[in-house]
Amino acid sequence: MGIVDFTDIFPFAPEVGYLGLGLVNFFGSLIPFVPLPGFLLLATMSVGNQFDLHILALLSAITATVAKQIIFYVSYGGRRIINEKTRKRMRPFERLVKRYGAAAAFFAAATPIPDDLVYVPLGLAKYNPKRFFIATLTGKIVLSYAIVLVSHHLGISLVEPFLENVEDTTPVYVGIIVFGAIMTSVVVLMLRLDWQKILGRFAPWTLDENNND
Repeated sequence: MGIVDFTDIFPFAPEVGYLGLGLVNFFGSLIPFVPLPGFLLLATMSVGNQFDLHILALLSAITATVAKQIIFYVSYGGRRIINEKTRKRMRPFERLVKRYGAAAAFFAAATPIPDDLVYVPLGLAKYNPKRFFIATLTGKIVLSYAIVLVSHHLGISLVEPFLENVEDTTPVYVGIIVFGAIMTSVVVLMLRLDWQKILGRFAPWTLDENNND
C-alpha cells in the first residue's frame, strides 16, 4: 500500500508559481465553506526552499481576504436576496455575531473553520466593512503563516498519518467535495433554524429589535 504525498495532490504546484497560488486561493475562497484547496496548495508550495515563505503567506492572506470581502458585500445586500421570513429568523443570530464583530471575524479567519458561517451573518447585519477587512486580514495572516511554517518545517510528516494506505488522490478530492456539500447543508440548516427560540434562552438581548449594536 502506498502513501499520497502533497505533490501527488497538487502535482503542478512547483509550476504554478505565486500567480497560480493567488488565483487558486482567491477563487477557492470565493466558493463558500470549502477552503481546503487553497490550504493544500499553500502547504505544498511551502515544502522545501523553492518559494519565499513570507511571500506565500502574505499572498495567501491577501487574496483570501479580498475574496471574503466580496462574500461579505454580497451578504451586505442580503436583504434583497433573502426573503423577509428567513431574515426575521436570522436577526437574533446577526445581532450576536455583530456584537463580537471584529473578534468573531478574526477568530474565523485565524482558524481553519468554515469562516463564511460567521462572515455571511456579519454582512447581513451590516457590520462595519473596514473593521471586517482589518480583522479578517489579520486573522488570515496568522493562519497563512501557521500553515506555511508548519508545512515548511514538518513537511509530509505532518500528514502521513492521514494519507497512509491511500494509493491515489481520488479519495482526497472526493473528500473535499463531500466536505463542501456538508457545509452547504449546515448553512441551509442555519438559515432555517428559529434563532429567536434558540438564542432567547441564553442571549435574550438578541431579541430586542432596537438593539443594533
